[in-house]
Amino acid sequence: MGGAVPTYDLYGENHPKRPDFWLHWETIASRSQLHNWEIKTHRHAAFFQILYFRGGTGDAVFGAHSHPIRPPVMITVPPQCEHGFRFSRDMDGMVITMLAARFGSSGRTLCDAGMPPRLISLVPDHADPAFLTHSLERLCAELTSGGAFHDDLVESYLKSIVLLAARMTAPELPPGSAGSATEERLKLLHIMVNRHFREHHPAEFYAGYLGVSATHLNRLVKAATGRSTNGLLAHRLADQAKRDLVFTSASIKQIAYDLGFADPAYFTRFFTRQTGTTPRQYRAEQGARMAV
Repeated sequence: MGGAVPTYDLYGENHPKRPDFWLHWETIASRSQLHNWEIKTHRHAAFFQILYFRGGTGDAVFGAHSHPIRPPVMITVPPQCEHGFRFSRDMDGMVITMLAARFGSSGRTLCDAGMPPRLISLVPDHADPAFLTHSLERLCAELTSGGAFHDDLVESYLKSIVLLAARMTAPELPPGSAGSATEERLKLLHIMVNRHFREHHPAEFYAGYLGVSATHLNRLVKAATGRSTNGLLAHRLADQAKRDLVFTSASIKQIAYDLGFADPAYFTRFFTRQTGTTPRQYRAEQGARMAV
């Protein structure tokens, strides 16, 4: 495998023009058996690949390193990653090739050039691998059979798969570390804010629940979000107000009461301060955009 590593558009093809589609799929056998079950080392300029293996054996070669393939397993290959494969003749699986930019920031930890390839075991020892396997199977069935809403379902399945794989391969902080304690507090804060934001509790209420001072909580929130704790609470209220204004027909007065404001006029001042526009103007503007 010495010499220059070729850069392909798709699996072993080098076209001067980029294709006008964003997704390609095929079974492992359909391509590999044409090349004696070995795919020489190559890379893709702009494509991200997912390989899903149900059975068989093989090796994945990334640069100078070889990794055994032990199904059930999913492998992600980002753009510009040098990779090749050797498969047994009974290898059962599928390779899906897509434009890496398709999912934008959603799949950045997996899809961006320069990210490492990942081998993700699908042994169903807990819920995430089981759900990922189920999603991959649904995707494969949709790709091979199709039907109503085919394109939207394919994209939805792929996005779920990419996001879940990114979460499963995210590095975990050691238990008891300052970082893991902070992450846990911020998760609890998010839950508590969603549960209580309509009650307009001060920051001290949330700090007491989390077992820290209001000053310390403010530092944690600011480092994570760029907002103060009070700013976070106000943002959550304003965000819900926006949703209610757009997706319900409730009056502005009723929305104010539902969000815990005793005075609708104060709600209007609050919303204007947070968004730069009055509730009435916001509803009219968003309604006009949705009507286009």
